[in-house]
Amino acid sequence: MAAHTMTDRESNSVMGDPKKVLADRFGMDNFRDGQLAVIERLLSGKNVAAVFPTGGGKSLCYQLPSLMLPGTTVVVSPLIALMKDQCDALAARGIPAARLDSTQSPDEFRQAMQGIRDGSIKMLYVAPERFFNERFLASIGTLDVSLFAIDEAHCISQWGHSFRPDYLKLAELAKDLSAKRVLALTATATPEVLSDIRAAFDIAPDDAIRTKFYRPNLGLRSSIVDSASHYPTLRKRIANRERGSTLVYVTLQRTAEEIAEQLTADGQPATAYHAGMDTDERTQIQQDFINSEDGIVVATIAFGMGIDKPNIRYVYHFNPPKSLESYAQEIGRAGRDGDDSTCEILLLPEDRTVLENFTYGDTPSRHSVGRLIDLLAGQADHFHVSHYKLSFEIDIRISVVRTLLTYLELDGHFKATSPRYDTYKIKPLVTSKQILSHFKGEPREFAAGVLSSLTKGRTWFLLNTVLAAKKLNADRSRVVKAIEYMSENGWLEIQVSDLVHGYRWIERIDDPKTLADDLYDRLAKRETGEVGRLEGVFELAKAATCMADQLSSHFGESLGAPCGSCSCCLGEGPHTIPELKVRPLGSSVKRILDELVREYPDRFITARDRARFLCGLSSPGFVRSKLTRHANYGVCDQIPFANVLSQVGGIDD
Repeated sequence: MAAHTMTDRESNSVMGDPKKVLADRFGMDNFRDGQLAVIERLLSGKNVAAVFPTGGGKSLCYQLPSLMLPGTTVVVSPLIALMKDQCDALAARGIPAARLDSTQSPDEFRQAMQGIRDGSIKMLYVAPERFFNERFLASIGTLDVSLFAIDEAHCISQWGHSFRPDYLKLAELAKDLSAKRVLALTATATPEVLSDIRAAFDIAPDDAIRTKFYRPNLGLRSSIVDSASHYPTLRKRIANRERGSTLVYVTLQRTAEEIAEQLTADGQPATAYHAGMDTDERTQIQQDFINSEDGIVVATIAFGMGIDKPNIRYVYHFNPPKSLESYAQEIGRAGRDGDDSTCEILLLPEDRTVLENFTYGDTPSRHSVGRLIDLLAGQADHFHVSHYKLSFEIDIRISVVRTLLTYLELDGHFKATSPRYDTYKIKPLVTSKQILSHFKGEPREFAAGVLSSLTKGRTWFLLNTVLAAKKLNADRSRVVKAIEYMSENGWLEIQVSDLVHGYRWIERIDDPKTLADDLYDRLAKRETGEVGRLEGVFELAKAATCMADQLSSHFGESLGAPCGSCSCCLGEGPHTIPELKVRPLGSSVKRILDELVREYPDRFITARDRARFLCGLSSPGFVRSKLTRHANYGVCDQIPFANVLSQVGGIDD
């Protein structure tokens, strides 16, 4: 993004004084470290990066300027719950804000856009996927965007711990929207990640504001345990310390349930929390925890995003985090009130296998990537494709399908157009005769043709909009408008399904094999990086040197002196982590594979397919073939994937 001229800044007049706005609208006397430096740079028209630790006050850096700038502040966030919480909190302060995400109805969308256009709402939270819909872009393209803020900006970097390729498109989007200034926010940026953020959004070195990472009130501890002492160690830690709000992080949903039950049975009431619970239950658990002085929650990483609780005293990692970035985010929820808090990893060496295998599970075979390219190469100049169906057809997880499609878009092969729903489920609320009585002439004939295209389902009628459009020799959009008109008038109820995404070719693929190899290599490189990140966690847990200094160094900061309160500084380290023994697979596993290949020849084409099955790593193809229910599925789940892969045929397929 080109730097803005003084004329640009003058034409976007700033209203008020930041310190006065802070007091009058937010009820605060002082800025936190780094906030004013970020806000002043934004108000002068600069693009800024803010790297603040979890709980460091990032949101104020765009909320306050939004009240001082003349146009709209657009905030991009992947966290729907966080967007809702922030909108509610702002409303309580008398600051109107709107959010646009996948959970909203068309009416809610229309109301939000109306508020933005008439100026009654100046801050708009948007989920990133919304921006890759041409219809949505057209609806916001006329907005005067004074500030474009990107939360979780580390997602833009391939060096980051949660890379999202769609974030790479946000820099171009900021240009398309003629945003006057950009703010990139993150809690976990290594020097490499910050460099990527600065390059993407044209942020000068002096405009990247990084506050101190180290928090001296957090005591970092680690213990190496075996399977027999794993839970007893956690139970003893909780029983023998002063009471206080406690988070216990685990990897699997079933572990959250089991540990919460065990603690409760042992006299330490605890509640499980994970993404498998329904929204209302999760919300209630969060609220109960916030209100409690000594509650215990055993949670997967689904817990904690946007939780504003200052007095969490203990964070235990019953299972290790997948990276130092995740670790920093999770322990960052402790001790926000400044009082001493303990953060301990209870490291079971065997947990490495589970976490590594999660990473390996995302990488498809080279063969599957080749199939994706062949399928796309045969598409028309303008085409729609279901990510869901594509995922099953080529046996690649849907998140990875989206990653590959985004790579192809960023490489200039095609551009995403508007998604659409191919199938409408329809429940008539009045008779067809009553509906048609509202139309005359040709519109009546068309409406009758649409209604005659309905097919009876079990409880709803179904309308395939593509087939209906062909039958009526009409544009599909007219069919959709007719159905939506009938729905708006209360004549029928509609539900949509079969989402397909649109694309328009820009540069056709001339060498499919080379392109497939390149895409596969990108994914394999990403896999290697993820495994390497886990190694950093295990190194930290050894406590061979000051743990706080190790963690700070990872994020580009040196303490200069030991912290004095970690396991190393207290003389508990260095710990030795036992090496995992590699077991040969044995003849019974070979027999299992031979039988599977005979029975499902299309599902076990590559060595990676075979290793995935043995390690219990699901894939769309396994789910469709019901192989995840097979008696021998996951028979080698305690053996590292890389070892299994090498024993069933190698890696280069």
